Amino acid sequence: MFSVVTGGAGFIGSHLVDALAARGDRVLVIDNLSTGAEANLSRHLGYGQVELLVADLLEHGWETRLAGADRVYHIAADPDVRSGASTPGSMFEQSVVATSRVLEAMRTEGVREIAFTSTSTVYGEAAEIPTPEDYAPMLPISVYGGCKLACEALISAYCHSYGMRSFVFRFANIVGERSNHGVSWDFIRKLREDPRSLEILGDGRQTKSYLEVGACVDAFLHVCDHASGTVNTVNIGSEDWIDVVTIADLVVGEMGFEEVRYRFTGGDRGWVGDVPRMRLAIDRLAAMGWRPPLGSRESMRIAIREQLVGT
Repeated sequence: MFSVVTGGAGFIGSHLVDALAARGDRVLVIDNLSTGAEANLSRHLGYGQVELLVADLLEHGWETRLAGADRVYHIAADPDVRSGASTPGSMFEQSVVATSRVLEAMRTEGVREIAFTSTSTVYGEAAEIPTPEDYAPMLPISVYGGCKLACEALISAYCHSYGMRSFVFRFANIVGERSNHGVSWDFIRKLREDPRSLEILGDGRQTKSYLEVGACVDAFLHVCDHASGTVNTVNIGSEDWIDVVTIADLVVGEMGFEEVRYRFTGGDRGWVGDVPRMRLAIDRLAAMGWRPPLGSRESMRIAIREQLVGT
């Protein structure tokens, strides 16, 4: 199978490339390396199975490289949810415009399948928790969530208009090795600067679901192998959740610090567009025969240990 992975040198993308290569796919990675790193693919490059094309989806010249692909895994995007509030134009371009370019290149080159990484933030502040895929109305409160929802709409339109098939994944918080952003990464950085005091955004009660990246990729590919509709939308996450103070406790414990004073910035959310409570219903995923092998606490513990080794 010939697979194209946009953003394949990034956090989730590089783990997906690992899995695709392990099962024998020929893989073309398209990445501008703005947030990803060639080092994340170093185990594969130079052997012929995996190729890295350094290119920006907002520019031209890469489109014909999709010719002959069986599926595009479109993961490239600005992963920083917070940045959308300060740079909404850039977020729109990196998400919506880039996705439009990918879909048009697929149409032109005859590629019929796309797997897309969306987000739980498309639901906004859902009144129903755990939140199912058919929850409505979907009212994102962040530019990031709004852009991802717009991408979902574009994908649906292209699938129904041009005979394509899609797999749309609404992720909970995905954590683990090679991540260079997120709450635990932020705490580790702050504690290395000052091991006696830790700033926590908001009131620390924000409670969300977390899933380790290896389990996420496994679920991702399981759905691609088992779903058969035109547009297949599936939540991916764990079946529990933890709050930010618990994550701080885990980081402090793994770093071996004692008597760290927590300083809260106040309010029920950490930044503009932050959703204080999030847990996804994963009934569709379970109906396909997949359940998360570990919960939020263990996922986060693994992520913290990996980040401590890698930073």
